[in-house]
Amino acid sequence: MAKRDYYEVLGCSKDASQDELKKAYRQLALKYHPDKNPGNKEAEDLFKEGSEAYQVLSSPETRDKYDRFGHAGLQGGGFEGFGDLGGFAEDIFGDLFGAFFGNTGGGRRAQSTRGGRDLRVELSITLEEAVFGIEKEISIPKPYPCEGCNGTRAKKGTSAESCKHCGGAGQVRMQQGFFTIQRPCSVCGGQGKIIREPCPDCGGRGEMVRNSTLKVKIPAGINHGQSLKLRGEGEVSARGQAGDLYVQIALIEHKLFRRQDTELLCEVAVSYAQAALGSEIEVPTIDGKTSLKIPAGTQSGTTFRLRGKGIVDIQSGRKGDQHVRAILVVPKSLSDKERELLEQLAVIQGVPKMDEERSFLDKVKDLFD
Repeated sequence: MAKRDYYEVLGCSKDASQDELKKAYRQLALKYHPDKNPGNKEAEDLFKEGSEAYQVLSSPETRDKYDRFGHAGLQGGGFEGFGDLGGFAEDIFGDLFGAFFGNTGGGRRAQSTRGGRDLRVELSITLEEAVFGIEKEISIPKPYPCEGCNGTRAKKGTSAESCKHCGGAGQVRMQQGFFTIQRPCSVCGGQGKIIREPCPDCGGRGEMVRNSTLKVKIPAGINHGQSLKLRGEGEVSARGQAGDLYVQIALIEHKLFRRQDTELLCEVAVSYAQAALGSEIEVPTIDGKTSLKIPAGTQSGTTFRLRGKGIVDIQSGRKGDQHVRAILVVPKSLSDKERELLEQLAVIQGVPKMDEERSFLDKVKDLFD
């Protein structure tokens, strides 16, 4: 079968830059890498084809030969297909294994130094609890080594056998062209051991789940989305080593206040008389009521600052401010006395009554009839 065009293999145009070629190959390799497609011969062939294409096109010398003469230009010129890639392997596959295994350390798998896995839980708290801090009790399900088998997964009185397929390593090595790939052993599932008689207590899982209750100190000033790290409160491994527990804070919406970092915002109703004449009103704060002077002529939407009435900053210890927005409220109903006084004010200000406004509009309408 004739070889496909290398540019077609990578999905790039012939004038593609080296960065574009590298990006295209990386996407192809991530998709068809044997570690992500175990036992898939088609994916393995596509992976080798893409690697060969990039080996040629990543070198200016071999790319020039290929551009001028095609596949024939590579025959007898020192290129023998999917062979030694030198610096290419170090560059690309360092990135590639980093994408597979979550690091950029040349393909080494990240290992936990504590043994047990970290756990994460969400904790909802009120604004008041976030402002002042509090100690809360939480209960979380945590896996522990099974007491019946001490985490060995084998029935009491029996033991696991070393896997003969991988020699107890849990990994098998496979040669893929120029480099060697490690895969989890398909026989023992990467455990390195075979359990002939599973533990009846845990069903051969080696662990049991039970609720763990612990107290969490919530510091004053903590905000929505922030996390607290509790060392050693995560999953306990078979060796007795524990991971960490991350408690993520979820702030419950408050009826009166909105929070912006260390600042608090709220709205208060102000009557026409208070806004026009000026007054001193009581406003809510997170720790009680306080007085606020409203100057004469205050407009609806005017914001006032109450210094030091906000939330403490966890890092600096500085306290934020509270911002109070005055909203002018128009009464929906009036007493006879209130109506009389407002009508007198309307006369003074030259504001026409409703019947006078209607009469004026009728006159305007008559001009166009």
